[in-house]
Amino acid sequence: MAALRACAAAREIRRIGVLMNIAENDPGSETSGIGQLTAIQTLAPSFGVEITPVDARDSKEIECAVSTIARNANVGLIVTLSGSAIVHRKLLIALADRHQLPAVYPGRFFVKDGGLVSYGPDPIDGFRSGASYVDRILKGEKPADLPVQAPTKYELAFNLKTAKALGLDVPPSFLASADEVIE
Repeated sequence: MAALRACAAAREIRRIGVLMNIAENDPGSETSGIGQLTAIQTLAPSFGVEITPVDARDSKEIECAVSTIARNANVGLIVTLSGSAIVHRKLLIALADRHQLPAVYPGRFFVKDGGLVSYGPDPIDGFRSGASYVDRILKGEKPADLPVQAPTKYELAFNLKTAKALGLDVPPSFLASADEVIE
């Protein structure tokens, strides 16, 4: 998983706090925070990192959670996709900056707002899939008969300015694999 690799590669990270809003999660969805956490926990041993899931719903809980994570040495942060993460994205980015935490976010718009790196589903691809479903429904298929589809296209975005502020050396191969590099 690119998010775990990116976070673990930064400054010899040994612990990663995974910030999620459990109340917003659909346990059956691989794109929910719980689905993302399961994937992260499965891969963590191969990267030699310890994962600590943290439930945070509002700005006060988010601030407390990030401050608690930052008290440890060699830590990073992964923010899973949730409505509260989107609403509080500027706070999350500011806290990661204040605590000098390498952080991975669920969407490119976090990186455009100053976050370090994101790895998540391509939102445009989701709309394209939706359009094909509308077409099928208009041609007579029943919505209940259409399968639920998980995202198939993911994108990696990286913010060089944030990396420099964190004092990170970014391998050219990592930058070459990014779909977007923000300078």
